[in-house]
Amino acid sequence: MDGVGSFGAGRAGAAFDPIAFLQQPQTILRILSWIFSMVVFGSIINEGYVNHGSERLYCVFNKNNNACNYGTTIGLIAFLACIFFIILDVKFQQISSIKDRKKAVMLDIGFSGFWAFLWFVCFCFLANQWQRTTPDELPLNQGADAARAAITFSFFSIFTWAGLTVRAVQKYMLGTDMSLFTTEHMDGNPPVQPYPTGTSTEPNDTYQSPPFTENLDSNAPTYQVPIY
Repeated sequence: MDGVGSFGAGRAGAAFDPIAFLQQPQTILRILSWIFSMVVFGSIINEGYVNHGSERLYCVFNKNNNACNYGTTIGLIAFLACIFFIILDVKFQQISSIKDRKKAVMLDIGFSGFWAFLWFVCFCFLANQWQRTTPDELPLNQGADAARAAITFSFFSIFTWAGLTVRAVQKYMLGTDMSLFTTEHMDGNPPVQPYPTGTSTEPNDTYQSPPFTENLDSNAPTYQVPIY
């Protein structure tokens, strides 16, 4: 199928332009989301645990290991998801079936919207636990910068993933107009070409003699019906 303009992508099989791809708002948001998620789970893993007064490591967020585990899990999954969706965006134009494109866009909408909500929960959770953390629990402000970085970039991730959700919804709205595509296009099967229609024929005013009458002898005697 052509796939022209379906769900915001061009003709299937067209040449990939990396410069134009990197300049797309959706690609920029994915790269930012990828960086923010890396900062969140990287900060917590590297400096998010302290061993104040014991050999056991405690989370800097009010010694609540659930806070560190939640931030690490959300950030790591978001990091991997960004890589997956960037690859999907690169391959999206090569998808010839409209149904497959629709499934990819709906997956983007569902995951991006859900992860924007999870980042909001992460920000509220980490900020709440950080407010409850006393200075005695962090001697020399150990891990304080990492905690602030995790909270800050969790907040930024809310908007980047919300922006990705909006972009995915816009792509879905572009793909809902199927008036230019037949049912074969929608099913992913090659379209059946109609029989070619000939040009309309107009009646010819010139008289054409019936067949087998050209060689008749005009002088031949004609048969007459006898009269009784």
